[in-house]
Amino acid sequence: ISAVYAATGATLSDLQKLERAGIVQLETEEVVRDPLEGREFIRAIPPTLTSEQARAFEQIQNGFAGNDANIYLLHGVTGAGKTEIYLRAIEQVVKQGKQAIALVPEIALTPQTIQRFGARFGDGVGVIHSDLSYGERYDTWRRARDGKLDVVIGPRSALFAPLPQLGLIVIDEEHEPSYKQEGDVGTFRLPLYHTREVALELGRLNNASVILGSATPDVETYYRARAGEFTLLELPQRILAHATDGAPVQYQDLPSVQVVDLRAELREGNTSIFSRALTQEIQHVLAAREQIILFLNRRGSATSVVCRTCGHALRCPRCNNPYTLHQFAGESARDLVCHHCGKRGTMPRVCPNCGSTRIRPLGLGTEKLEQLVHENFPGARTLRWDWDATRVKGAHEVILDSFARGEADILIGTQMIANGLVLPRVTLVGVINADTALNLPDFRASERTFQLLTQVAGRAGRSALGGKVIIQTYFPEHYAIAAAARHDYENFFAREIQFRRQAAYPPYQPLTRLLYLSAREADARHASAHLAEMLRDRIRRQGLANVEVIGPAPAFFAKLRGQYRYHLLLRGENARELLAMFPLPMGWRIDVDPVNVL
Repeated sequence: ISAVYAATGATLSDLQKLERAGIVQLETEEVVRDPLEGREFIRAIPPTLTSEQARAFEQIQNGFAGNDANIYLLHGVTGAGKTEIYLRAIEQVVKQGKQAIALVPEIALTPQTIQRFGARFGDGVGVIHSDLSYGERYDTWRRARDGKLDVVIGPRSALFAPLPQLGLIVIDEEHEPSYKQEGDVGTFRLPLYHTREVALELGRLNNASVILGSATPDVETYYRARAGEFTLLELPQRILAHATDGAPVQYQDLPSVQVVDLRAELREGNTSIFSRALTQEIQHVLAAREQIILFLNRRGSATSVVCRTCGHALRCPRCNNPYTLHQFAGESARDLVCHHCGKRGTMPRVCPNCGSTRIRPLGLGTEKLEQLVHENFPGARTLRWDWDATRVKGAHEVILDSFARGEADILIGTQMIANGLVLPRVTLVGVINADTALNLPDFRASERTFQLLTQVAGRAGRSALGGKVIIQTYFPEHYAIAAAARHDYENFFAREIQFRRQAAYPPYQPLTRLLYLSAREADARHASAHLAEMLRDRIRRQGLANVEVIGPAPAFFAKLRGQYRYHLLLRGENARELLAMFPLPMGWRIDVDPVNVL
């Protein structure tokens, strides 16, 4: 019709007259907006399972045969073949005429997941995530509702795909905090929920099984599995090659890990961000035409801008947090950006506090790291994979495909590159600074550090080429770093659960966080003190046991988006009973089982 309009100047009314005269016929045809349209999936032959995989799958299969809605924790080292267990389990569900949901923590993981699932299930795969247009999401939602999809893949929002015969929910990398719906730091998108807990309830309501998978399970999940609440399945060995006719399965050691003490590097005169060991290994891998991942969980060019005369740091006026210096391609050369509210500023020539010209960027982000790689290793081809580099739709897949095809030697990234990626030519992973999250005032800081280091180390050595990992740190003796260097989850869990028990943190005592935001700091301080007093008074008068009020105190991010933030914590099982006794005043926000307390 559009071509007729353009050629003749006709309108729909004209065409309708012609239709009534029997000259033309008007028809409507629905075109489904499918983000996977045009993709060709080459059907893959399932590999022969290893003995460990076979034992794990047999337990899942037995549960399906008995029509039991079981919960499984699949704990397997990186490269142990957890995805194959997911695929086999979904195949069983599909054979029973049911559907499945497969969740990944990041959109960045979706392309590789789609390839593997598409090779097994073809056109029965649908994908839902925030990078899609509203039309693509809506049409996928309708196809799911109409039972036209066997499996829906995506991050946490895909959990709500309206599959009529839901039989299985898979949560890969179940330890990831991105599975908690909490919005940006300082904002809330209600309702607050944890994907894992919603999946468990959704499975119960639909009599569907749930598989939680990770090489570094959440401490609370592993505790529940050890207590018998979930069925624990173990895959302790990395697979190099599955068994074929006449050839047995080949296993592979996890990559060796070298921990470099940056304090010693400084004492011996090395002020570079690259330790001598990392420099030597990068040169060796580049000469061998293999690939490298450099991990730094900080975006930007510099993490702060400080006057060296008076010490003044440039801060976002809305958040009171230090600006990060960026050098965006095609934009102004030196932009200041607040990573919490997005406010931008221009890098000043002089200090706004004292007028000195000695204002300098400090710290290191992925942009600066990429620049330093080019300076220290001329000729190395780099790609950067962080939030700034993936703002354009489809950028995740473009970067991943380019690196997988060997169009770059070094991939530089944040936590986006830590989980799930299979890149066989990567033989070296360098962690530039392992301590970025270690000293945050959050009881999960050690757990987050261990998980990140173990996961990013798992990107190395996924082929016969082998691999090596170098972790640079100022705290080599910390138990989280030492355990990650040994790929030793059990030892880390033993140390961490002992700390949780002594401090009465989850899983031993649940937490509820109450957060108050106000444009006036005095109002936030007064409101939080008043509520804490009221809660403690109610505890005393009601004789409530097993509930404790901690705080109030300013949050770690004390001001965000022009709002001052004060919080307090309720520790103990009777927090719900306490809060049910009276409505909270306006302005308070409740987060049950928070994944961070910053």
